[in-house]
Amino acid sequence: MPNLALRPKEDLSSFRKIAIGSWQTAYDPSVYGSLEFRMDAAMRYIDEFRRVTGRRLTVSHLLAKAAAMALAACPDANAVLRWNRIYLRQRIGVFFQVVMTDEGEGKTDLSGATLYDVEQKTLVEICDDFSEKVATVRARKDPALEKTRGTFKSVPFFLLNAMLKTIAFLSFTLNLDLRWAGIPSDPFGSIMITNVGSLGLDVAYVPLVPFSRVPILLAVGAVKDKAVVDDGEVVAGRVMTMSATFDHRIIDGFHAARLSTVLRQWLEHPFENFDPLVGPPPAAPAERPVE
Repeated sequence: MPNLALRPKEDLSSFRKIAIGSWQTAYDPSVYGSLEFRMDAAMRYIDEFRRVTGRRLTVSHLLAKAAAMALAACPDANAVLRWNRIYLRQRIGVFFQVVMTDEGEGKTDLSGATLYDVEQKTLVEICDDFSEKVATVRARKDPALEKTRGTFKSVPFFLLNAMLKTIAFLSFTLNLDLRWAGIPSDPFGSIMITNVGSLGLDVAYVPLVPFSRVPILLAVGAVKDKAVVDDGEVVAGRVMTMSATFDHRIIDGFHAARLSTVLRQWLEHPFENFDPLVGPPPAAPAERPVE
């Protein structure tokens, strides 16, 4: 008699097969932490930006720019490990996870869209580039990405670990351009961002993805109304929790502190840092003490 009554799960998504091939044990260099941001000014900025530009700016767009600026301010964190040596990247890429729901009722898959040189772009450019990338991914019109997804769906389970390790070794350790084989060039960029708030989660700690060689992952929770303290008074405020996972072989507490300082400066003071808007910023609403 078996120890457990089991049956194999059929019809796995490409992401689930990639996940199985990625992690073998819980032993890794992950460090986890979280930050809480006051988002009152950011939400006012988003409303004003939409009014002025007509673009549907979101917190994810703000975070893409802020994260890129944080990496620009701390270039040692924009790195990849090769042959046990740290190599600094010459470009900044921001990867967003994209939920795919077109495979039938009750089925989901995960894909992604990467924006490059985000630190040099305006928010208008980021909005337009992001919308175009996500539309292409969700319409399954990205040739390299679809070829990769199709390949993984056909790989036998027992070869998943070996295949992903081989691709990572060739792409990053040897630094070979494998686009001729259908493997996108630097598909995951410098930092990964996933909006867990859109899934109904306030806080989540996401694992490092070994084959991506990305040392920083950010999980962004929903913006919530919360009691906060301003000048000794308890008032209603807009708050967002962001959780971070980073590779301790590349990033330590000094780097994390520098990155978090820049992120806080940009997200909590958006009118002073992001794209200037026509006219004066909207006045902050009167805050009422929480009873």
